[in-house]
Amino acid sequence: MTGMDDIITEESLATLIPAFYARVRQDSLIGPLFNAAIHDWDEHLGKLTAFWSSVMLTSGRYKGSPMAAHLRHADAIKPEMFARWLEIWNETTAELMPPRAAAALQEKAGRIGESLQLGLLYRPDARAA
Repeated sequence: MTGMDDIITEESLATLIPAFYARVRQDSLIGPLFNAAIHDWDEHLGKLTAFWSSVMLTSGRYKGSPMAAHLRHADAIKPEMFARWLEIWNETTAELMPPRAAAALQEKAGRIGESLQLGLLYRPDARAA
C-alpha cells in the first residue's frame, strides 16, 4: 500500500478521471489533440482510471505503456500542452479530492509529465550541430 488507499479509492478515481477529461476535451489548447486521438472515450477512461489506480493504489490494474501511447502523437504534442494538462489536473484534483490526496495526485502527475516530456521532446539527433 502507498498510504493513499485511505484517501484515494477506486471510487474517487472513477469520479475524478471522467470529470478531468471532460474538462480536457473542452479545452481550446489540448482538447483538439485529445478529441482527434481518442475514438472510444468510454474505453479510454477505463484505461486511464486503471492507470491511476495502478500508480496511486499499486493495484496493478493497468497493463500498457503510456510512453508508447504518447509517441504515436509526438509530432502533435507541444511543450505548452503538458503545462495546460497539469493546470487542469491540479484544478480538478483540488476541487474533487481531499487536500492530501490532491497533493499526492498533483505531485505524481508532475513527475509523470516530466518523464513523458523527456521521452517525447528530447531528441538529441534533431539538435543543430
